[in-house]
Amino acid sequence: MCGVIGIYDEKGVAKKLFFGLSSLQHRGQESAGMSVSNGSEIVRKKGMGLVSDVFKDGVLEDLQGSMGIGHVRYSTAGGSFEFNTQPLMAFAKNTTMSLAHNGNLINYQILRTRLEEEGMMFQTTIDSEVILYLISRYYKGDIVQAVRKAMGLIKGAYAVVLLLEDKLLAFRDPYGIRPLVLGDTPDGGWIVSSENAPIDIIGGRYIRDIQPGEVVVIDQEGIQSFPMEEEQKPKHCSFEYVYFARNDATLDGVNSYNFRRRCGEILYEEFPVDVDLVVAVPDSGIPSAIGYSQASHIPLAEGLVKNRYMGRTFIKPTQEEREMAVKLKLNPLSHVVSGKRIVLLDDSIVRGTTSANLISRLREAGAKEVHMRVTSPPVVNPCYYGIDTPSRKHLIAANMSVEEIEEKIGADSLRFISEEGMVKAARIAGDHLCMACFDGHYPVDPIVL
Repeated sequence: MCGVIGIYDEKGVAKKLFFGLSSLQHRGQESAGMSVSNGSEIVRKKGMGLVSDVFKDGVLEDLQGSMGIGHVRYSTAGGSFEFNTQPLMAFAKNTTMSLAHNGNLINYQILRTRLEEEGMMFQTTIDSEVILYLISRYYKGDIVQAVRKAMGLIKGAYAVVLLLEDKLLAFRDPYGIRPLVLGDTPDGGWIVSSENAPIDIIGGRYIRDIQPGEVVVIDQEGIQSFPMEEEQKPKHCSFEYVYFARNDATLDGVNSYNFRRRCGEILYEEFPVDVDLVVAVPDSGIPSAIGYSQASHIPLAEGLVKNRYMGRTFIKPTQEEREMAVKLKLNPLSHVVSGKRIVLLDDSIVRGTTSANLISRLREAGAKEVHMRVTSPPVVNPCYYGIDTPSRKHLIAANMSVEEIEEKIGADSLRFISEEGMVKAARIAGDHLCMACFDGHYPVDPIVL
């Protein structure tokens, strides 16, 4: 997972990109970058760390222009190294291009090997460079045609923003697995981003989602849309709604907060429990805890105090960092949970270490019972489209039954929402959701090509 943004605005884009990237920080905390064009040249700044680390005082003054793109990164392909930071740059056929990508290509290694055999020398170890190389290779004056040819070869999940000296493009994979939304700016410009938060932050107006397979071109003439000729049934990533998207994100018609709250309500209908308090695992577990509390009439309490200066633990690069981050990030409130029977609401259990850690510490804080309810089904399959669950051996639910997980994490009871319940909470057609991590039905066969 990563966050991408592109803005066209005659009054300047650097500060707007900065604010937009800051509101997408939850999608990636390893690196940040942006490229800005003044109409004749593209200037780029990127680096390791948070948006505020990379773009310190004075840096934005060097990024003058009316269009630009930005990226925050959480590595799933290629590793966490400075040479893999985005946006990427390419110089070909008297044209400069810069690209930022969210998602994963499943045929990346095959394409890369083929290109290397043809003499291509790569500067990174990430799949995004293959996209940029293919576009620059096919570019002969018609950038949309070049993008379409590249899209014909790449397989997997991608939401991409592409910057040329005189135009900004955005395009999305044919299934719309990764999100991408379109809005306008207060000054009459345009903005595309992974979520609608950047649009809201800069005072713009959400217009619509970029459609699966669509290519959008923005320049001084305005905006043009090039839809995919043959429509495919969309397969929006359900894990976006479960965990990654901000609570205020509305992606492809589904609002994350309402989805999570409804999951909590449905969890109580499916698996009620007699307890004294409902406790959330912040932050994505809060709406579901509210829903569970409202449906059950069991009081909602803040049983875990969150360190607001810690990032998201799931997107730490290593397991050791994730475990330490959990301790630093969440601390039980003993005066609330001591002597109480509690039900703990969380969005998912992937590796199981976070849940075991929290339950153990809640018991140490005096909780009499700790029951756990999870607002997504068991994650039993790896994701090949941009979520860092590359192997079944890392997925606790792929190797243990619910009862075994319950014992492993130390819960008095453990229940997951049903697949049917989660689809009901989304309120869109179930066949429009990618639920491969839960049911194994991959929209794009991981073995293709």
